[in-house]
Amino acid sequence: MTTIHHRYATVRGQRLFYREAGPKDAPAVVLLHGFPTSSYMFRDLIPLLADRYHVIAPDHLGFGLSDAPPADEFEYTFDNLAELTGDLLRHIGVTRFAMYVQDYGAPVGWRLALADPASVTAIVTQNGNGYEAGFAEEFWKPVRAYWQEQNAQTEGPVREALTLEAIRWQYLHGVSDETLVNPETWLHDFALASRPGNDAVQLALFADYANNVPLYPALHAYLRESRVPVLAVWGRNDEIFPAAGALAFVEDSPGAEISLFDGGHFLLESHLDAAAGTIRNFLDRTLVRR
Repeated sequence: MTTIHHRYATVRGQRLFYREAGPKDAPAVVLLHGFPTSSYMFRDLIPLLADRYHVIAPDHLGFGLSDAPPADEFEYTFDNLAELTGDLLRHIGVTRFAMYVQDYGAPVGWRLALADPASVTAIVTQNGNGYEAGFAEEFWKPVRAYWQEQNAQTEGPVREALTLEAIRWQYLHGVSDETLVNPETWLHDFALASRPGNDAVQLALFADYANNVPLYPALHAYLRESRVPVLAVWGRNDEIFPAAGALAFVEDSPGAEISLFDGGHFLLESHLDAAAGTIRNFLDRTLVRR
């Protein structure tokens, strides 16, 4: 049985939770979660990687078991989440790593790569967007309206994303056999998203997501210049970040490997073994070669 450590570290005055497993002298793999979940989404993937890799899965500030200071006491931006993550990794002693990014984890990971290109040894993006082509128009239409102006009218539709029904939908849409998805996932996420004051945290990040799109040209240049190995392992039925977002990576990373599965946004819940096998194969080849 894999030993997984559940740790805390104080970074910039904030207490961050992270899961850690595997030999510390092995190549590092950092798992960056999305909205509205936490490192809990990697609970079953970690044991499948930790026999060969040093795996670190943090909770972003405001998520999971990390601190969640009120939005009027901390500026919730993806810049700040990335800086906290970078400081956490340095605190642990991890200076070179492959990264798995999903949803919100992608803009955090892109910032880490742009801040220190030499630190990233490989990228696995699982429905983690980096292209305009990767936005599903219907889902993002109300969010884009919120980007333009934050008021009661635009806030209402965005708040819907914090409801139990919407979080459940994120887990089940695009999954042909819904019985594969453990209901604990959306109940767990909803409970943490419903903590007093967390709605303001999430609204701040929804608004700041607008600042990720202008970052894409720099990301694309980084992919072209660094030639970092890229694997896009994607739920093709995702109605948030559709398969076009996976295919777009070959525009700037011609050697990118694209694996589309008949799943949705949270692919690990329905296709864990297949996705993990693809990821392990990719990491085994690319990290050894590099």
